[in-house]
Amino acid sequence: MLILAPSILGADFKKLGAQVEAVDRAGAQYIHLDVMDGEFVPSISFGMPLIQSLRSCTDKIFDVHMMVREPGRYTEAMKEAGADLICVHAEACTHLDRTVKHIKEAGLKAGVALNPATGTEVLEYVLDDLDMVLIMSVNPGFGGQKFIPYTIEKIRKVRKMCTERGLTTDIQVDGGVTCENAGQLIEAGANILVAGSSVFRGDPEKNVKDFLSIFEEYEK
Repeated sequence: MLILAPSILGADFKKLGAQVEAVDRAGAQYIHLDVMDGEFVPSISFGMPLIQSLRSCTDKIFDVHMMVREPGRYTEAMKEAGADLICVHAEACTHLDRTVKHIKEAGLKAGVALNPATGTEVLEYVLDDLDMVLIMSVNPGFGGQKFIPYTIEKIRKVRKMCTERGLTTDIQVDGGVTCENAGQLIEAGANILVAGSSVFRGDPEKNVKDFLSIFEEYEK
């Protein structure tokens, strides 16, 4: 199943609740929430209070991307705020296996994100426990960056790893995703596309529908 996950980092925060409701109406299946701590990445974004306040705006999957040092510390708090899926960076966890298991034990879906220059070999021992792998196609910390082309090969590698193990693990791509490159990402093996600027710039509902029309072509 192909899934669009609009990233609220690209939204107008003055109209945040209304824009989340708009992309929900248009058919987006996930809401992508980028939590940044100013340490693992340079920026500071938002935390549990904002996530909790948005929970009443939509019943769609809250896909929380933790760009935070030692993110396992916040698992219970994120669950209470309304998270359905927590994705942590391999680079940010001293004990990645423990963090993944902690998320799963909390009853949430677990994902692991890889920065552009991080190799896929770090997934070797945790892949069977994951619901999702996130391939960062920009360096994390800022919205509106250009897509890094070599990350397409990483998508192919991870999809091959999953296929060889008989896994149907979701593969998400985040960074520089547009309607123009969506097809290429899907063909490489991704099935969840995160889009911030390309959804929230202009008319969010129309932009979501444009992405979903591309998805329909590949799901025929």
